[in-house]
Amino acid sequence: MKIAFIIDPFASLNPKKDSTLELIRAAELRHHNSAVIEQQQLQLINNQVMGTGKQVFFNDKEGHYLGESFTQPLSHFDAVFMRVDPPLNMNYIVTTYLLEKAEKEGVLVLNKPNSLRTFNEKLSTTLFPEFTPPLMVSSLPEEIKDFVATHEEVILKPLDAMGGSGIFKVTPKDPNLNVILETMTQDSSRSIMAQRFIPAIKEGDKRVLVINGEVAEHALARIPKQGETRGNLAAGGLGVAMPLTEQERKIATTLAPFLKENGLFIVGLDVIGYYLTEINITSPTCMREIRDQTGEDIALKTILALETHLSH
Repeated sequence: MKIAFIIDPFASLNPKKDSTLELIRAAELRHHNSAVIEQQQLQLINNQVMGTGKQVFFNDKEGHYLGESFTQPLSHFDAVFMRVDPPLNMNYIVTTYLLEKAEKEGVLVLNKPNSLRTFNEKLSTTLFPEFTPPLMVSSLPEEIKDFVATHEEVILKPLDAMGGSGIFKVTPKDPNLNVILETMTQDSSRSIMAQRFIPAIKEGDKRVLVINGEVAEHALARIPKQGETRGNLAAGGLGVAMPLTEQERKIATTLAPFLKENGLFIVGLDVIGYYLTEINITSPTCMREIRDQTGEDIALKTILALETHLSH
């Protein structure tokens, strides 16, 4: 197979934890040809979606390294993985439009571009209310303050960020509550999510990976560092791989058919205690940490699932 990965700048990818590099390694194990195309290198020329990028290789001695440059239609590839990190700004949206056109030109795009636009990673949890903690979405500070007063300890989060960016834990007595809400809502012009704080975060914000409807055997518990309420690795959390709990498996197996039906091939579910808090579909990570700690090769499972998908 010929596989392209739409990525953030290659130099920014951390080989010790980046799941895109894990996928490239697994593709090499299966003797497939991989290429990387940075987001800004996608173009529409003569009504055809084109990509300018480089071949990419992996071996145990040299790690990941780049080969020759190319410019060619995306339809040259058998599959294209969209692996650009949020925020979902206009550049990201335009990229999904280009990838949607590439789909019509015959290439399989994962995750499905229309679904990347349709399912907000935080709001989409509300499609499964049986698994969500009490929450609200609003741009009105007074309404959010009422929610905080009711639930006492609340997490506030933007709807378009990642890695724990812009997240606050607040209480009704927080002296900075007004300014936090004014800033986050941009003076009532931007909706945010308020979610009841889940004390089980001290045991970890669990990342559960679902590959083409199949649930991985291990989750990565991202445990907050001392004095922190965010477990995200980007916020300094400690990643500890462990087998799925009964509740985590229940959540994942319930969502799996929905995810597969909507062309969401690689999904990272975030679970804290008994609750589903996010459905990550843009560029889910944690494959490397799970393989290093348990031997479960989720990246290889992904490439094998792609082979099966394309053979049907």
